[in-house]
Amino acid sequence: MSVLDNFDTWKDFLANRMQQAEQQGMSQQTISNLAYEVGDYLAKRVDAKNDEEAVLLELWNAASAEERQAIASSMVKLVQNEGNAK
Repeated sequence: MSVLDNFDTWKDFLANRMQQAEQQGMSQQTISNLAYEVGDYLAKRVDAKNDEEAVLLELWNAASAEERQAIASSMVKLVQNEGNAK
């Protein structure tokens, strides 16, 4: 099973990778920039596996570069907030 098959699994995967990045001393801006690159890669090369990913893909494709950065930063905050709630 791929981490992309289930949106909750994807968020957990992303949260774990972000935590590792923070522990290695990466800044919040660097993490957001990496999230942007991952989002861009996924949008160009990976088919949406569920409804949530399909919505994100549509938003990503409709967005400007600045708006895409905001989407990536929002995903970072989403998984950070969920990780803090656990």
